[in-house]
Amino acid sequence: MSAVVTALYRYPVKGFSPDGLSRVDLVAGETMPFDRAFAVENGPSGFDPAAPKHLPKIVFFCLMKNPSLAEVVTRFEDATQRFVVAERDGSEVFADTLATDEGRAALAAFVARRFPSEVRGTPKTLVASGHSFSDVAKKVLHLVNLETLRALEATLGAPLDPIRFRPNVVVDGLPAFAELDWPAGMRVTIGGLPFEMVKRTERCAATRVDPARGVRDLEVPGFLMGALGHTDCGVYLRCLTDGPIAVGDSVSV
Repeated sequence: MSAVVTALYRYPVKGFSPDGLSRVDLVAGETMPFDRAFAVENGPSGFDPAAPKHLPKIVFFCLMKNPSLAEVVTRFEDATQRFVVAERDGSEVFADTLATDEGRAALAAFVARRFPSEVRGTPKTLVASGHSFSDVAKKVLHLVNLETLRALEATLGAPLDPIRFRPNVVVDGLPAFAELDWPAGMRVTIGGLPFEMVKRTERCAATRVDPARGVRDLEVPGFLMGALGHTDCGVYLRCLTDGPIAVGDSVSV
C-alpha cells in the first residue's frame, strides 16, 4: 500500500474542535490558513497584537488545562470568519464573526459563561495578522501516521482517535513509527508539494482528553514513555512551496 493523506484538519480557535478539509492551499513557510488564528487568553497574557510573539499554551484556553472545551463542536467559515459553537446534541450556543472586535468580545464572554470552572481571569479573544497561536514558534503543519496509532492501540488496548493528537495531516500507508526516524531537514512530498521535516512532536496532557467527550480518560504521555521510552507521537513539517494538498494525495519520503 502506498502512503496517502486520509484527512486534513485545521483549528481556527486554539483549544476547540477542528474543521475537516478536503483540500487546502498552502503558502511556503506558513501554517494552514486560519490554523490557530485565534486564541482565548485565560487572564492577561501580555500578548501584543502589534508585535506578536509565541507564548506558552497555558496562558490560553487549551485542552491540556481545560478538557471541557471538547464538550462542544465548532466550525469556522472562511469568507465571513463566522465561528459557530454547538453542543453535542447539535444545538447552537454561539455564532458570531471573529473579524470584528465585537464578535471576538462575544466569544470571550461566551467562553466565560459556558466554562465558568475553567476561568482564571477575564477571557479575551486574541488575533494578530499573520500570527498562529500554535504550540511551537515555527509555522508548521503537524502530521500523524495512522499505522503508528494502530501499533500503539494494540499495546494500549484502547482506541486512539487521531484528533486526540491534534493533527493537520493524517497519513496512512507508512510503516508504524517510520516518521519518528525522519531526520531534521529531510524532504517529504505530499501531492507533489515539498515539505521539510522540522522535529518530532512531544506529547502533553492534551492527549489525555477524549476529543469526543471532553474528559481525561487515558494517560497517553505516560503510556508513550513506558512503551517507547519517550513521549513523541507525530512530526512537524514546514511547507517549502506554495500550492495545494488534498485528501487522497500520495505521500513520499
